[in-house]
Amino acid sequence: MYERRLRPTPQRGHTLGYHAAETLADALTALGQATGARIVAGGTDLFPALGELPAPADLVDVSRVAEMRGIARHGAGWRIGGAATWSDVMSAALPAGFDGLKAAARKVGSVQIQNAGTVAGNLCNASPAADGVPPLLALNATVELSSVAGVRQMALADFLLGVRKTALAPAELLTAIHVPDLPEGAGASFVKLGSRRYLVISIVMASAVVVMDGPWIAQARIAVGAASPVAQRLPLLESALVGCRPDALPVITPEHLASLSPIDDVRGTAGYRRAAVAELIHRAVRRAADG
Repeated sequence: MYERRLRPTPQRGHTLGYHAAETLADALTALGQATGARIVAGGTDLFPALGELPAPADLVDVSRVAEMRGIARHGAGWRIGGAATWSDVMSAALPAGFDGLKAAARKVGSVQIQNAGTVAGNLCNASPAADGVPPLLALNATVELSSVAGVRQMALADFLLGVRKTALAPAELLTAIHVPDLPEGAGASFVKLGSRRYLVISIVMASAVVVMDGPWIAQARIAVGAASPVAQRLPLLESALVGCRPDALPVITPEHLASLSPIDDVRGTAGYRRAAVAELIHRAVRRAADG
């Protein structure tokens, strides 16, 4: 449901082509001027994906939009602006429950990519191997979607529909990511398996948010990426971990992973991914429990 309305700035009569928006209203007006206009912030996904193809005829650059910058407290949680970069995430003063997202930020490409690429762009690209998705799923993140008609919010899990598919409507912009406050003492982690340590697409990855009650797990959130068309939480496993000690975790069964559907590709076989993800989940839970 739309929460509020935005007042667009008057059209300037320019030929769109490349448009560097200065305000959110300016960006939304520009998006409405040309059917199929593409949004760009860091451009770290858009331009490499073109290959030998020409650049889109109409681009709306939102990297200068002040309303989409920054990471800050917002209500009963945190707001990550749609133009916030991975470097912004790493440098932000965030609680320990965001350690998984910070760890993912350090794994996103090179320092140059981290300085330019945005968290929102990683979500809108909707790759099964998008590093930002598992930690944000474990954080119960929601996305803020804006158009000239207003603003709506939805769970990240509902926003991601499949490989390169999202619930973003035409002329709509992902303006922010919202994360509700975590339980006190929550710890988080992100573990990624690749063919090398850096600058690599994930074979499989896991993120965990864990709340401890003494030596026992009181709450666990587990999300796995690169093992299904969309990264996903594992609620059956999350329930099985409650009451366990991190140093004596239960065996992860095929039933716990039944919702995953890994594929064979150049990075690994489906069987290898299924075997690896169980170990990665155990590592992620232990690291999160250690704080």
